[in-house]
Amino acid sequence: MTEIIIVDNEAKAGEIYARCVADLIARKPDAVLGLATGSSPLTAYKALAATVKAEHIDVSHVRGFALDEYAGLDPAHPESYRSTITRTVVEPLGLTPELVHVPNGNLDTIMDAGCEYDAAIEAAGGVDVQILGIGTDGHIGFNEPGSSLASGTRIKTLTQQTREDNARFFDGDISQVPTHCITQGIGTIMKARHLILLAFGENKAEAIAQTVEGGISALWPASALQLHPHATVIVDDAAASRLRDADYYRWAYDNKPSWQGI
Repeated sequence: MTEIIIVDNEAKAGEIYARCVADLIARKPDAVLGLATGSSPLTAYKALAATVKAEHIDVSHVRGFALDEYAGLDPAHPESYRSTITRTVVEPLGLTPELVHVPNGNLDTIMDAGCEYDAAIEAAGGVDVQILGIGTDGHIGFNEPGSSLASGTRIKTLTQQTREDNARFFDGDISQVPTHCITQGIGTIMKARHLILLAFGENKAEAIAQTVEGGISALWPASALQLHPHATVIVDDAAASRLRDADYYRWAYDNKPSWQGI
């Protein structure tokens, strides 16, 4: 069963993620991190950066693979996911830029980019910890509702809702938001050894309820996490507000052996 951790605020969620990843890097200096963009992971990245600095953790050999990238957007564009990952992860943590990879959204080569990206992840030994956000419709990465639960990295057409949601990053101009992306598929994501999904706010409550307690369905792509052997969902009270068994999840976490980690 997916582990559900209900926290008071985003800062606490960030601390839990940071402790998990810092301990991983201490054990495995060349750990492979799965990286996501969006607002949900930001507090986690800040907490990890603070932990790395406070504990003098060497991250020079840590490797990273981003979840997705816009198709046809110049990697130098400030809202490309290459730029975003550099700004929010690589620079604050002090990672080696050459060891952090983002899917290739170049339209001239995108037909082969998905298979090449999955091969690169496999060659690196697979992702150790994959951080995830979730859309209000249950999408993870850019795997919109209806995506195959066995899919590999591939090009996808963005829904109008996703483009509207992301227009805020493009000065509110939806015409500037690309219509396509290249994204790790759900099958690719599920190969990571540990998945950590973060969600905050009441607008994520239905998606979290469907992900954790609903049926497994392509209509709620994140519901595939129910099949993963090591998945952790960290949510605040608002995002947990529609969970039927919220009281049990709180009890289970409060009484979890300290040595067990997440």
